Amino acid sequence: MEEWRSLIQEQRLTLLRDEESPVYCQRKLKLALIGQSLFGQEVYSHLRKEGHKVVGVFTVPDKNGQADPLALSAEKDGTPVFKFPRWRVKGKPIQEVVEAYRSLGAELNVLPFCTQFIPMDVIDYPKHGSIIYHPSILPRHRGASAINWTLIQGDKKAGFTVFWADDGLDTGPILLQQECDVEPNDTVDDLYNRFLFPEGVKAMVEAVQLIADGKAPQVPQPEEGATYEGIQKKENAQISWDQPAAALHNWIRGHDKVPGAWTMIDDQLLVRNLQFEDGKMIPASKYFAAGETSAIELTEEEKKMAEDIKSIWVGILTNIPVIEDSTDFFKSGASSMHVVRMIEEIKQKYSGLQLQNEDVYMATKFTDFIQMLVRRLRGEDKEEELIIDYVSKTVNNMTVKMPYQCFINGQFMDAEDGKTYATINPTDGSIIAKVSYASVEDVDKAVAAAKDAFENGEWGKMNARERGRLIYRLADLMEKHQEELATIETIDSGAVYTLALKTHVGMSVQTFRYFAGWCDKIQGSTIPINHARPNHNLTFTKKEPIGVCAIVIPWNYPLMMLAWKSAACLAAGNTLVLKPAQVTPLTALKFAELSAEAGFPKGVINILPGSGGLVGQRLSEHPHIRKLGFTGSTPIGKQIMKSCAVSNLKKVSLELGGKSPLIIFNDCDLDRAVKMGMGAVYFNKGENCIAAGRLFVEESIHDEFVKRVVDEIQKMKIGDPLDRSTDHGPQNHKAHLEKLLEYCETGVKEGATLVYGGRQVCRPGFFMEPTVFTDVEDHMYIAQEESFGPVMVISKFKDGDVEGVLQQANNTEYALASGVFTRDINKALYVSEKLEAGTVFINTYNKTDVAAPFGGFKQSGFGKDLGEEALHEYLRTKAVTVEY
Repeated sequence: MEEWRSLIQEQRLTLLRDEESPVYCQRKLKLALIGQSLFGQEVYSHLRKEGHKVVGVFTVPDKNGQADPLALSAEKDGTPVFKFPRWRVKGKPIQEVVEAYRSLGAELNVLPFCTQFIPMDVIDYPKHGSIIYHPSILPRHRGASAINWTLIQGDKKAGFTVFWADDGLDTGPILLQQECDVEPNDTVDDLYNRFLFPEGVKAMVEAVQLIADGKAPQVPQPEEGATYEGIQKKENAQISWDQPAAALHNWIRGHDKVPGAWTMIDDQLLVRNLQFEDGKMIPASKYFAAGETSAIELTEEEKKMAEDIKSIWVGILTNIPVIEDSTDFFKSGASSMHVVRMIEEIKQKYSGLQLQNEDVYMATKFTDFIQMLVRRLRGEDKEEELIIDYVSKTVNNMTVKMPYQCFINGQFMDAEDGKTYATINPTDGSIIAKVSYASVEDVDKAVAAAKDAFENGEWGKMNARERGRLIYRLADLMEKHQEELATIETIDSGAVYTLALKTHVGMSVQTFRYFAGWCDKIQGSTIPINHARPNHNLTFTKKEPIGVCAIVIPWNYPLMMLAWKSAACLAAGNTLVLKPAQVTPLTALKFAELSAEAGFPKGVINILPGSGGLVGQRLSEHPHIRKLGFTGSTPIGKQIMKSCAVSNLKKVSLELGGKSPLIIFNDCDLDRAVKMGMGAVYFNKGENCIAAGRLFVEESIHDEFVKRVVDEIQKMKIGDPLDRSTDHGPQNHKAHLEKLLEYCETGVKEGATLVYGGRQVCRPGFFMEPTVFTDVEDHMYIAQEESFGPVMVISKFKDGDVEGVLQQANNTEYALASGVFTRDINKALYVSEKLEAGTVFINTYNKTDVAAPFGGFKQSGFGKDLGEEALHEYLRTKAVTVEY
């Protein structure tokens, strides 16, 4: 190792210029800058000052409408700026991105601070290749957390490397290195501010000068002495107390970012933040050093920014003659209103800065505030890039991009065991994508992430209005992507596109907006109780989130069922682990992508595609899940309820099977009854939980009603669900089609009259004819069991026999929905009162709304989706009594 380092020093030409006497290279290069943050901005500015031509800047997309500092500088100079969210998909370069890069004709790529994966097609393309900055003396520490491991392992020297990029990311030949001493109490911030940032900028410029002059060394990295530590994660950041004090000190200071070094004392997590009486907050780890301040080396531009900020403080703190480094914003008389003013004034001057009120409370002294701003501008708080592998398909006059992996703790990832399964397009039976098949280990990881996000993360600390703002933003993104979501829903579930656009997606957007508005309106109440004389008592209730919730949804409305449950769950402040139906996972995974784009903290939303028997069962048994919401069949609901009870008595809400009766009296508006009755059965191909499972038609209009229904069926267009004129698409999946055909065969065998349909449509895919049965008697299978398909089951009842038809309608263990058609309002209200069902429709059907509670009685389940009542499914009530 020492011989290798000597070789670097011998080959390195000391051309480093000082600020008083710059040394300019003779040749100038055409450069492409690929990176971000204030570090990238500084390198860009210095290279242009040296006379090099930056032909293009490639940086990250704007975040919350704000451009990266590197992009801001380049755009101001008129340099072409590209903001590609990613350069490759599934390990393969995106050709349009590569072509856009190549068109600039760069002679060298400079990567000063780059968080994206850049394909080798780009790395190797320029005449001189690519150089990258790395915060470590390679090869001692490699990987994304190299400088942290320098501290963790107690190295006496730190530093950085500029190296030639290769396909090993940080294994390429060394161009130059610089090192500095590590002081006993140095942190990552100390090293970064004192050495890595200022000297790193100079070194990147020097490296380009060496290349331009043809004097740049390429010293191969040895394998000897190389380490490759992974990015810090909570599970491997726990403090082990069985080691020397120096090792403990190094471990804690090296784990400087979230999650940070942590431990448990008496099964309780240590306090992370402390708040003082004056409102100031600090990390708990800094408590004993609260009076200490550390100097920060600022660049010239940063010094100018500090003066600008100081002038803002002067304008606010008018009672303070001079703003010192030690001036405290709040002790000097500022209030919360002044916080807002300061942030807005700073944003006007520096549009690239993203600040929140809490940032001021965490850095109340002027010098601390400036340090925080500099770290923010330098990109030290940048979040890890969300890497998404897509399956892309050109369909419906657009290219839809579909994630297909599990979504756990804010990242898309393969299942733990690597297993996948095929999701099928029911229109033609083709494979859309191979989707990750989640395992028990994946469930445990997702639940752990959700639990940590609820108990320790930003979500659990977020105020209700901020939570509502995030949910509103998610709804806006869903609306922005509504055509793509509807297209995915169509090819994955068979829904007619126009219905998917209006209902599957449209109502989902409405649901999230509705519950976003509830976030800051969840209230307890005060309760008058008997006082414990001579004292007095105040009793009040609080509505609190439950914790980690599991949600298991069906395949008939994949996105809408997700929305009905998830929106209320999130509005109440819970975190969730959701299992979409195995056969329709794709809109749920697209939803996960949009939730990350909306800014939901990691771990709040987790999506696990896979089987109900594996994933669903583990969710119902998991000891850290406190609530499970399920929509599906009654037998599965019973099994889930049993598992939830045996495991930890978790709260349960169930929306189960239905056999909803629809009673049509002879005094109805027959045209409307025919139209709405058909919708009650055939809406969404009959794959509808509240579909009218049995129609009771009064004898005097029975034959006319049946005739009109058949006439209308014959006008229906069955075909491609993406065709805007299609009325009836394919059934959801092959096994369901086969079950429906068997259902019809059973009806015929039992003696019911098959008036129309009952067969598979002769074309590719899983299409079934709309079907009509008459002469159905109470004992028959099709009179008792749900078809969940386009099968109209009609029974005749005698004229005027209201009590008899009510008895027939209620003679079922299902009680989800029901309907009645009559012009007689007295009869309508009487029948609605007597019908045993969670929802009763009068002279309409399928009219659900996000504000109206939805759920059944008896074996159709319990608990409500939608409306204010849905919130209570995801809240717990705490009573508090105070004596005074």
